[in-house]
Amino acid sequence: MVDDSVASTIPDQAARRPKTPAERQRAYRQRKRQRQIAAASAPAAPATEILPPHQPVTSAVGLPVTSNVTVSPPAFPVTPVTLAVTVPLCADVTHVTEPHSQATNRRPISSHGLTVAALLLAAVGITMNGWFAQTLGSTDFAGTLFLAIGVASDLVALAGPPTAILVWLARRRATAVIAWLVWFATFVFAVTSGIGFASVNIADVTLTRASRVTPSVTIAQDALRDAVASRNRECAGGVGRFCREREQAVADRQRALDSALGAVEHAADPQTDAAAKIVAWLSGGAAKPEADAFAMLRLILLALLPQIGGILLMIGRSR
Repeated sequence: MVDDSVASTIPDQAARRPKTPAERQRAYRQRKRQRQIAAASAPAAPATEILPPHQPVTSAVGLPVTSNVTVSPPAFPVTPVTLAVTVPLCADVTHVTEPHSQATNRRPISSHGLTVAALLLAAVGITMNGWFAQTLGSTDFAGTLFLAIGVASDLVALAGPPTAILVWLARRRATAVIAWLVWFATFVFAVTSGIGFASVNIADVTLTRASRVTPSVTIAQDALRDAVASRNRECAGGVGRFCREREQAVADRQRALDSALGAVEHAADPQTDAAAKIVAWLSGGAAKPEADAFAMLRLILLALLPQIGGILLMIGRSR
């Protein structure tokens, strides 16, 4: 029997008798061994080396790349080109884009600050309006109902703006308009409740401060008391010159007492008086607002600020 290597060189015998499967497998293993020996002894092939037909292509990291295209030797000479930068085939693109996406989706600190401020203002508004609404009830049951209305209206005023914006972005325009109208109604109710809470408490504190007895008030009261006693003694025997003098003294002491009480009442709310003086000083006397104007501005702000939690929450989430 002739050896396979010898038989492969005889064209007539190869043409007459086809190889058996065992012979084809043995020849394939021999050719594969020769290619491995040649690859180990030969230098590294350039990037444009043409692979023989039907040879599996491997990537730079050793992973097989499946391809149904058969590469044929070109009919013209090819100049090898060496790339300066080598990019691995198995590079993970997510590692490059992940930090950028995290930086894009990260909310700024100011957004979190607005959210916290919105929640704090909402908590204050709910407490204020709930307390004031409860005081309007004539019975405990009615007060509980008013309390529920006050709390519910503040919750709607808080969650209304963000929800209306989301509905508007979802292109449900009619629902968004209805949401804004409901929010406006609850917002007005909450502001009126806040005005009631602020005005009641400010009035109570002002009256308490105005009713204080200062040393000047005590002196004026003692002087008025002495003047009244002197007038009564002089006027007991009839109206004369000394009686009229004592009456004039009583009138003077009464004006002094009224002035002392007015000073105490004026000092009961020093914030508005100081604000009026500051504006007059900054304007060089051109503007002289009254203290009542600042009292009204303070009342509006105290009632309005606790109700803008929903607006701040909408702004904080939109950034």
